[in-house]
Amino acid sequence: MNRKQERRERLMPGGIPRWIRCYDNDGKTVDRYTVVYTGNYTKNTGGQVWYVGMSGAPFHPQGFGQHGENDGPIDRPRYGHLGKRIKFRDLPEDCRRLVVEDYKELWDLE
Repeated sequence: MNRKQERRERLMPGGIPRWIRCYDNDGKTVDRYTVVYTGNYTKNTGGQVWYVGMSGAPFHPQGFGQHGENDGPIDRPRYGHLGKRIKFRDLPEDCRRLVVEDYKELWDLE
């Protein structure tokens, strides 16, 4: 395994982004799902923490997917406003796809 593959496996073990936190508000708003990107990447974003809010179909013409950034995590110290914490695998397929695309860009993965 070369260095790029080792790095990718360290950041995405089994193809699952390691440095994220996922939330589901049970459909109370159009941005039902929120994913906060965590880890030591903020040196590349000017200290900004990235997140994405999305519907279950963020790529659909009537779906929703909006990125944001904040001076600190939007889910710390409390996250109740985002819904309940869920696992990455519990996100809809299109949401997982969007998160993986963002994550690869954020961590400069191929």
